[in-house]
Amino acid sequence: MPQLNPAPWFTILIFSWLIFLTVLPPKIMAHSYPNVLTHQNTKKTKTEAWPWPWH
Repeated sequence: MPQLNPAPWFTILIFSWLIFLTVLPPKIMAHSYPNVLTHQNTKKTKTEAWPWPWH
């Protein structure tokens, strides 16, 4: 493969990553997620025995 001059390609790489890191994260983080977590009730419920015939 022929050797390329790294000067213009390195600056293009750096500027493209700077654009990706400054423009895209706020756009991605602005999305709202439909599954919002809710707190469950912390009270203990009384468990009852099941009336199953085991014989």
